[in-house]
Amino acid sequence: MDKHELWQRYKKYLGVYRELGMMLDISRMNFPADFFQVMEPRMQQAFDEMNDLEKGSIANADEKRMVGHYWLRNAELAPNKELSAEITFTVRAIREFADKVHNGELSPPGGSRFSRMLVIGIGGSALGPQFVAGSLGSAEDKLLPFFFDNTDPDGMDRVLAQIGSGLRETLTIVISKSGGTKETRNGMQEAKEAYKNKGLDFARHAVAVTGRDSELDRTATAEGWLARFPMWDWVGGRTSETSAVGLLPAALQGIDIDQLLEGAQLCDVTTRNRETLKNPAAVLALMWHHATGGRGAKDMVILPYKDRLLLFSRYLQQLIMESIGKEYDRNGNRANQGIAVYGNKGSTDQHAYVQQLREGVSNFFVTFIEVLKDRNGKSMEVEPGVTSGDYLNGFLQGTRQALYENGRESITITVDAISPRTVGALIALYERAVGFYASLVNINAYHQPGVEAGKKAAGVVLELQGKVLAQLAEKRGKGFTAEEMAASIGCDEEAETIYRILLHAAANPDHGVTAEEGPTAFDKKFYCSS
Repeated sequence: MDKHELWQRYKKYLGVYRELGMMLDISRMNFPADFFQVMEPRMQQAFDEMNDLEKGSIANADEKRMVGHYWLRNAELAPNKELSAEITFTVRAIREFADKVHNGELSPPGGSRFSRMLVIGIGGSALGPQFVAGSLGSAEDKLLPFFFDNTDPDGMDRVLAQIGSGLRETLTIVISKSGGTKETRNGMQEAKEAYKNKGLDFARHAVAVTGRDSELDRTATAEGWLARFPMWDWVGGRTSETSAVGLLPAALQGIDIDQLLEGAQLCDVTTRNRETLKNPAAVLALMWHHATGGRGAKDMVILPYKDRLLLFSRYLQQLIMESIGKEYDRNGNRANQGIAVYGNKGSTDQHAYVQQLREGVSNFFVTFIEVLKDRNGKSMEVEPGVTSGDYLNGFLQGTRQALYENGRESITITVDAISPRTVGALIALYERAVGFYASLVNINAYHQPGVEAGKKAAGVVLELQGKVLAQLAEKRGKGFTAEEMAASIGCDEEAETIYRILLHAAANPDHGVTAEEGPTAFDKKFYCSS
């Protein structure tokens, strides 16, 4: 297709959404001329299913739950007045709490003000807040954000070292729906110890975002934490950014959460349009279906050409892969659905994996995220008549063209600027696109049985570790290979897991295990040394 034909195709398929400050270009996707016509009946069914979901139908059948993240930015849509009132009250309570922290009415013991916050969560309870903090933070942040988003001890030590003596001015937010999520619980315990070691009362610095009467809710009540905010069972972690999970850290950081919610709400209105080509979420979902054959045949590469959007691909990894990656469809048939998502920022990717994208295996499609506004104020010229932002734009356009010339498909989302409103709109756009795509391929986007399976498997490993350590303690001074240990505790089939447990235990001083080298790695003997 020559440049003139491409221009005509661009004009035909460019979606312009002025109310969102957004455009969606699908002209570089090679769908057949009758694609939208063929897919229209399925798309209309997806609209019907989305409408039922927003009215409060049971969408998470495994847990008999509604799915209501769309109500978070328009409480009037909630299926009953009680839920509407709860949503409205919570947003108001978040604003009031943040105001009290910012004006010093709520302060740490000792008379200073809170200047930092430590957010403890995992998955959607961390990825969304991290993405928003990174995309909208500035030198004027009212509270500087830090995160515990894993159960890695060294990672937590690094964060605490960055906070340093500022811990006494650090507000800690613990986010866990059930209160029993192990990674979050571990992070909370590590934080408590850090405060204790500084002679500080953790409860006077702590806030909980959790389900009513959860383990965490009871702990926060019993210990007298500063505040508790709700995490409803009808909001999944990966779609929780416009709940207290995301709004509380954002408000404390100083981000305009009203604008964030407004952007999401406006996008929700736009993406309820049943005229497919005027609905950006529907178009996006259909492009995913075209690119992957509705079977996950190609990966989704997210390339935001803006440093502030660096974490967008990580955020989308969970939103898309946890929602779409399913073994069975809604009829119980094995489907093994999914779309792999990865990405990096432009133009860093020019020097990383664009070489393979252009000339290697064609197993992907790209989504470019373009931001028109370079910075606040005027830019200097790095060359006569050329700014750094001009270069960034040139790299994006050049990469898009280079990929097209080699038969590689791409979508381009263009936004006017990065603002709370834009970020809210991007979050809402992808949330609904995921829901539409799930309908198109007949899967449930709102449960995550594979995640629960991983958690259960981890519990089995820790139970086995308890048996191994107990045996070593009982036979103090006697050395065991992994196979000998497996036999001694009656778990011969678990020799490999036991070997890895012993290697980890010997590498750390926590359990008093030492190792003695043997002729091979598998002849290594492990002892209880304490």
